[in-house]
Amino acid sequence: MTAPRPDVVVEADADGLARAVAEALVARLAAAQILHGRASVVLTGGGVGIAVLEHVAGLAEEPVRETVDWEHVDFWWGDERFVPAGSDDRNEKQAREALLARVGVPEHRIHAMPASDGEFADPEEAADWYAAELAGAADEGQALPHIDVLLLGMGPEGHVASIFPDSPAVRDERPVVAVRDCPKPPPTRVSLGFTAINAADEVWLLVAGEGKAAAVAGALADGADPVQLPAAGVHGVRATRWLLDRAAAGKLPAPPG
Repeated sequence: MTAPRPDVVVEADADGLARAVAEALVARLAAAQILHGRASVVLTGGGVGIAVLEHVAGLAEEPVRETVDWEHVDFWWGDERFVPAGSDDRNEKQAREALLARVGVPEHRIHAMPASDGEFADPEEAADWYAAELAGAADEGQALPHIDVLLLGMGPEGHVASIFPDSPAVRDERPVVAVRDCPKPPPTRVSLGFTAINAADEVWLLVAGEGKAAAVAGALADGADPVQLPAAGVHGVRATRWLLDRAAAGKLPAPPG
């Protein structure tokens, strides 16, 4: 099945982007719970990704039309730095502080990637374990669980999760991969691969800043090469949404008319 063409939404600035994504995410998770009794999301780190979670926590403390039962939302991660559990570099730690602890998400709903000081000595073992966790949460006969929304950031060179241009991860067909020698520190990570990312119901790419505008335009261009621009290779089964601030959208072609 051909992936649907991506939607592009542009907000005025990074804070407005984070607020808009937070509101949309709450609405999407609430709708999933109405339909299925549960919801699932894959989180991303980075400045905008964590700002979104902070705004979601703020919405949870206000009377809003859509409400989410946080005891029935499963949280996964798109990638993680293979560093000790207490490190400030951990996406998990940042997400717990920004949202998960604030809204009382139960531990059994938090599916964190392993830390370097845990039971696994190397990222390859950690990646295999996380793939098994995903498979264990899937319906019978499936390798991956249903994911309602998968959030991604993007680097200025077009990397998503920890899939960097022209790296082994960009060609790896496993759902979870170990990543070594990243060009961006810390160098060792665990990441979902394209197989897992593109199995999500919806993929939302959150991108802010003028320094990423060229990669945004390149990834959205017809014929973009995912090997050289990994963001071009991700899509949701039902929807792909590029959620940008005005600066990140600055090199997109003007709409006709």
